[in-house]
Amino acid sequence: MKEPFEQVVRRHGASVFRVCRALLGAGADAEDAWSEVFLAALRSWPELPEGMNVEAWLVTVAKRKAIDIIRARDRRAVPAAELREGHSPHGNPGGEHLGLWQAVAALPERQRLALAYHYLGGLRHTETAQLIGSTPDAVRRAAADGLKTLRRSYHDRESPAEALRADDMPAGRFDAGERPEGAQI
Repeated sequence: MKEPFEQVVRRHGASVFRVCRALLGAGADAEDAWSEVFLAALRSWPELPEGMNVEAWLVTVAKRKAIDIIRARDRRAVPAAELREGHSPHGNPGGEHLGLWQAVAALPERQRLALAYHYLGGLRHTETAQLIGSTPDAVRRAAADGLKTLRRSYHDRESPAEALRADDMPAGRFDAGERPEGAQI
């Protein structure tokens, strides 16, 4: 018969916590890992075979939980003391085309996606349709409606699609005057 889970926590809790602290350092991450270990252990406790080395199993679970926390730490944003000023060379909205980007943002979602995938991403309407779960004809119509709306609201250039591609795209994506295959402006 297995011992009650509470006794396992009392008996092995300190050693599991030492492992968590050794891997993660003192602080909230080690405490979180300890909690995650015993939550996982509680879920698995009824299915564990009798006679198993519980402490070794708990230490293994602690190691894996610590690795998960370390990986999550690496994905978190690191606060910066100062924010850099300037515009991104990768086409982020801003600068002289801010009005156009605001007009694009105001479009209905289907029109915005159709324009973005087709004119900025260079995808054909069939490929765009697969991405957004629609038909090529519906995507073509959404792109045309989006361009029509942009033409009415944005008059700085002769073509909003050209303005979307000009200067805001990374170098080499489209040459001046070049359109992606299948693009109709």
